[in-house]
Amino acid sequence: MLEITHCREGRFEYDAGDQFFYLAKGDMAVCKSAGSGTAVYCPTGHYHGVSVIVDPALTPRCLSCFLADVRVKPAALLEKFCGENRYFIMRSTARLEHIFSELYTVPDDIRKGYLKVKVLELFLFLSSLDPALSQSGQRSCRKSQVELAKDVCRYINDHMDRKVTIEQLAAQFYVSPAQLKKCFYSVYGESIQAYIRAYKMRSAAHCLKTTDMSVAEIASAFGYDNSSKFSRAFREVMGVSPTECRKSIFLEH
Repeated sequence: MLEITHCREGRFEYDAGDQFFYLAKGDMAVCKSAGSGTAVYCPTGHYHGVSVIVDPALTPRCLSCFLADVRVKPAALLEKFCGENRYFIMRSTARLEHIFSELYTVPDDIRKGYLKVKVLELFLFLSSLDPALSQSGQRSCRKSQVELAKDVCRYINDHMDRKVTIEQLAAQFYVSPAQLKKCFYSVYGESIQAYIRAYKMRSAAHCLKTTDMSVAEIASAFGYDNSSKFSRAFREVMGVSPTECRKSIFLEH
């Protein structure tokens, strides 16, 4: 199968065995796909995107039967971008955004025909690209690097009530701070400290909405000994203060 995936939000992981590839917001990947039963992993726990999966054996040999000037073959695209099990990764561009943005807002009454036209446009766009422009090298990690980053992430999640420094984490996993930061960023697309703060604030927001704990109690539970510092960090991540977050629950009901 020919699989074309666009990441609209979040982060998407491709497991290629010894190498792992990552899509960030606005990126596109072209690769071979089994079509079903493929394991999907989203490192940040959040992903919104679209995948177009095509079986070249079931498509016309040439799509010019639909539009005379669309002289592209899905089988040829599969070989062009995915021969020898290659992955083609393209970073976000205005042109990519234009092509895929309309796939997310297809009117129901013209959905089938509209998608046909958009997929033909996508094929034509791919036919004009040079496979040598692939960013897969810049977006790939070795399996050992990915395993380290995920082990660190699990450790962080299990110790959210503590203040954990880069140096402590590096000592815990017997690597240098520089190596640790590089591996983590490659997989999660953000620094360890940014991840910790965002995770804590999202978890704190859940506590505000589902428990009767005071703001001070929640701040303490997530390692803040000062409610003012906690409130400032919460607003920077969530866009509202802890008090406003809690009030919004009552407004919703």
